[in-house]
Amino acid sequence: MMVSRRVFLVTSGAAMLQACGPQGGREAGSDLDDGTFGNPTMNNHLVQTGQIQAQSTLLRRFEDEVPSTITFAFDSATPDAEARAVLARQAGWMRQFPEVRFTVYGHTDAVGSSGYNYGLGLRRAQAVVRVLGQLGISRSRLDAVVSQGETRPLIVTEGRERRNRRTVTEVTGFMRRHPTVMNGEYAQIVFRQYVASAAPGE
Repeated sequence: MMVSRRVFLVTSGAAMLQACGPQGGREAGSDLDDGTFGNPTMNNHLVQTGQIQAQSTLLRRFEDEVPSTITFAFDSATPDAEARAVLARQAGWMRQFPEVRFTVYGHTDAVGSSGYNYGLGLRRAQAVVRVLGQLGISRSRLDAVVSQGETRPLIVTEGRERRNRRTVTEVTGFMRRHPTVMNGEYAQIVFRQYVASAAPGE
């Protein structure tokens, strides 16, 4: 009898909390919540006490909101129209966080010599940096590009594989002396993300 009453109280309490939520739109910080009650508050606490790096939070958000990878035609370092559309989305995201730096990693498939593929991966990464620069992203925010050549395939094969002929863009740090970064504290950056996540009510 006592167990049934406790179950009823817990269920009723959850229903009341749900009923109190906003109708229409999204709560600020809702994209930081994995569905566990109180998780946004805990996330905020961990960030402000240094237990979670803001870089990791932004890396996860970047990967969730825009494609981080583009692919290339065989033996090519020129982004095609589809790749340029993805890069335009990446640039749009980058403009939201002007204090964030990125690294572009170039990859190839296994066709050709290791030396040739290293250079090809590097040219692909440089091409992406060039396009992002044309889209208004400062080159100072794009770290020295790194080529992995053929050493990190998505699909293990000795033959041609477009999915291996790719570049990957990642969040890798923050701009030094940027006005929104004070004394190495990044909580206000995540706070801006928290506020911006709210959608206006209907």
